[in-house]
Amino acid sequence: MSQELGSSLLQLARKRIEAALGRGDAAAAAVENPALMQPGACFVTLTQGGELRGCIGSLEAWRPLRDDVCHNAVAAALNDSRFAPLRAGEIDITTIEVSLLSTPQPLSWHDEADALRQLRPGIDGVIFAAHGRRSTFLPQVWEQLPTPAVFMAQLKRKAGLPADYWSDDVQLWRYTVQKWQEAQPTAT
Repeated sequence: MSQELGSSLLQLARKRIEAALGRGDAAAAAVENPALMQPGACFVTLTQGGELRGCIGSLEAWRPLRDDVCHNAVAAALNDSRFAPLRAGEIDITTIEVSLLSTPQPLSWHDEADALRQLRPGIDGVIFAAHGRRSTFLPQVWEQLPTPAVFMAQLKRKAGLPADYWSDDVQLWRYTVQKWQEAQPTAT
């Protein structure tokens, strides 16, 4: 079921992006899989040549997974503020990855060192919230930031806070993902 779900999610994401770029019909993105009608939270990540090209997602399951992946796929392609919108000619060189999130679980900690000891590199996605700001890194980010201290410092920076920020208002949650990725496009 997992591989079938992954194939459905990847197909749905690609078809929705193609339709948004004028290269297909959104109705063609109809994928029949009952799991898509259940609430789900996902991130859609786009890469080109192994480099990030867009990533947008949801942290909480509040709508059917089908709607979440469609919305996040188009948003990753057109609305990630770090990148110019994807152009129609780029879709053929773009790889899509869909990460399905588990329900985030709150972490209790005594201090930052205690919080860092609880993190599981390569397994945990982390949500950081403090001072009215919030950020997250998917578990895949551990590949670039392999130690808990570096991971957390960059997560704080992503939230717009100093890397050494820590206070009693910090809240942390962790989650895991099931992820599926398309094969890398071949050069033509």
